[in-house]
Amino acid sequence: METLKYIFLFCLFLYVPIFAIAQTKTVQGIVLDKGTNQRIGKGFIKNDRTKENTFNNARGEFEIRVSLDDLIITSKEGYLTDTIKYTGQQVLMVYLDRTSIYIPEVRVVARRSPDEVLQQRREEFNKAYKLADPGSIFSVGPTGAGLSIGSIYNMLSREGKNARRLTRFIQREYEEDVIDAKFTRDLVSNVTGLAGERLTIFMSNYRPTYYFVSMATPYELATYIRSKYEIFKLNPNLRFLPRLPEIDLEVNN
Repeated sequence: METLKYIFLFCLFLYVPIFAIAQTKTVQGIVLDKGTNQRIGKGFIKNDRTKENTFNNARGEFEIRVSLDDLIITSKEGYLTDTIKYTGQQVLMVYLDRTSIYIPEVRVVARRSPDEVLQQRREEFNKAYKLADPGSIFSVGPTGAGLSIGSIYNMLSREGKNARRLTRFIQREYEEDVIDAKFTRDLVSNVTGLAGERLTIFMSNYRPTYYFVSMATPYELATYIRSKYEIFKLNPNLRFLPRLPEIDLEVNN
């Protein structure tokens, strides 16, 4: 009798992990426009419990790991975010409603865009921009071609050099603003599930370049974040050295 008891307990311990594993499965899903029933691609799908996330393909199809009662959140630019509960469906059918007016993400916050800030800087420092760009050093007049004294002066004068430094600083400020407007804490947190100090470390270590964010689509930016997050998980406490400041070698006379 005692032997049967131990056999029963042994079988029970074997059954529990197998049962627990069976509760999590990979299911397929499709994202559709609720108004037209057309498939929607490049939607962002996230399991709210596990924070696992993915994008669907151009045919609207996706796969994601779920357990019973998990909430699956789907979002897509130009559509209202939708949440469905997994209750054992063979296929997750997601229907998204279009927003009546699409507002780009960068405009949602009550702040000026990087382009508006740059335009204001150009107006405020109009004189500096004129001095920084001396134009052609050659001029053509009634007596023929010659050197433009004004352009040469702007190139060599202390005032011209200071103007060029200022306009370079304004350009760098603009580029950093563009990165900040697209590589936001909300976006990175939504893709990775990070928060607090770990989110700050990740954003500092893997801040993208101006060239990349200015060319990348929202889908490409999210893919970049996800790929860097896989690297980040290997050593989440690693801090990269800060970038060295640019050195201006122009010498004032």
